[in-house]
Formats: sequence, structure tokens, C-alpha cells
Amino acid sequence: MKFKVRHTTTYKYTEPVQLSHHAAHLRPRAVDGQTVDQVKIAIRPTPEVLHEGGRDYFGNPITFFTIQSPHSTLVIDASFVVETAGQPQLPQIAVPAWDSVRLNTWSGARGIDEGVMDFVFASPQVPPLPEAERFALPSFAPGRPLTEAVMDLNRRIHAEFTFDPLATTVGTPLAAVFQHRRGVCQDFAHVGIACLRAMGLAARYVSGYIRTKPPPGKEKLVGADASHAWLSVYQPGWGWLDLDPTNDMAAGQDHIVVAWGRDYDDVTPVRGVVLGGGEHQVLVAVDVLEF
Repeated sequence: MKFKVRHTTTYKYTEPVQLSHHAAHLRPRAVDGQTVDQVKIAIRPTPEVLHEGGRDYFGNPITFFTIQSPHSTLVIDASFVVETAGQPQLPQIAVPAWDSVRLNTWSGARGIDEGVMDFVFASPQVPPLPEAERFALPSFAPGRPLTEAVMDLNRRIHAEFTFDPLATTVGTPLAAVFQHRRGVCQDFAHVGIACLRAMGLAARYVSGYIRTKPPPGKEKLVGADASHAWLSVYQPGWGWLDLDPTNDMAAGQDHIVVAWGRDYDDVTPVRGVVLGGGEHQVLVAVDVLEF
């Protein structure tokens, strides 16, 4: 599949911003099954300082910029072309039991990829919660194959949590999501990650986009798409398996990877510090177009 993606973020301030420093995860990473081309990031007003070639701790492309002139509006317009083939199929070998994977991961057995241990511990948005372990346990019977267990967990999150864009914000504690069983893709990814880590498995947060289709008979609205999030679980000897609990599926050709980290805080699309500005409003428009 080949897509053109455009992601426009607009900040409107009630008072002039005198100085601002920003970091953006808007340039997608090249991964197996995904090639990236024609990346453009336009920023208005033009930054006095711009660094586009950096990588963060997890290897994600990151853009840093500083605006030193007064401004009441900031527009960050990112676009790129991406071709996806989906994640590779699991090899036709016996899938290890989840509890043996846990043992091998924590013991540092041969074949464990470098950096995996970054994703087994609690993180700012995914603290250790007893309710995460309680929710996970029915999917993780002793000796159950890892893939079967995590797909069952994926299915149960989709079935038992309700998608509700008004139920949470980026600052809603994960405990509240477990309590109310409502949220959005970011929340459901965090739920899955919390459950997997509670079982001693390595799990990471993946940010990106997904192709959406309009209702039958309706035209696709410009700017009506959105960022998406899912999770990835580590299987020694094979790699990372991406799962999308929002849609009860393994990530495929319609999923476009931008960045990954321990949780949302590591891969926020745009974050920064401003001097001045008063109150602000954020507007986001995303288009994912197949061609």
C-alpha cells in the first residue's frame, strides 16, 4: 500500500509568545515493511534554529526548533509518502509459551535483542497497577503460546473497553481508564502495555496513522483522519509483534509507523516550552490518502 500523509498542527495563543522551544515526532521511521519518501516539515513562523537530523533515545527521527520572534500562531505542517507491506508473518515454527518468554527475557538469555529491557518496566504513563494484572490473567494460562495469549488479550480489550473520544485526555491516569473502561486508541495501547508488563513481558507503545474509510455513500472529509496508536510485544527469536486493540487486529498494511517508546510521553507528536502566550488552542488536521 502507498499513502500520502499530511499532519498539520496549529497553535493559537491569546497573547504573543516571545520565545519557544519545540521537539516534534512527525518524521516517520523506516522499518521492515515500510519505506518513507518525500518528507517535508514546514513551520510558520520560520524558526531561527532548526535541527532535523536527530534521533531520540529509541532511534526515532526527531525535529528540534526554536522561534525567537514574537508570534500568536504556530503552524507545523508535516507531509510524507510511505509504502507499507505490513509486518512479516510469524515463522512456521512452534511459538514459545508466554511464561518461557518471560523467563528468557528476564534472565537475559541468548537471542534477546538489545534494548528490550527498556520496555519491561513501568513508565510515566504506564505505572504498575494491580488491576492490569487482574485483567491480564485470564488470557495468560500457564504454558499458553505467546501469540495466542496476546491476541486473546487484544480481543478482550476491544470487547470490554468502549471507544469514547470525550472520556479521556492525554493526562487521564491509566487507573481511571481501567475503572471506567472508556477511552481512545492511546488509552487502549496503554492498557495493553500495562497488562503485558504485569505479566513480565516487554511491550512498547507505537504511534502512527491508520487508513480510514468514510461511511458508505459518503466522501472522505479533508483533515478528518487522526493520529493512531497501538502496542508491540516482544517475542525472542522473531522480534516485535504489533497489535491494535482499538480495532482488534494485528497491525498490517493500513498501519503507518512514526515512532515508538515506552508510552505516549516518549513519542508526543509535538511538545515544547513557551515564554508568554497566555491561553492557547490546538487544532490538528490529518489526512491519510491512498494512491
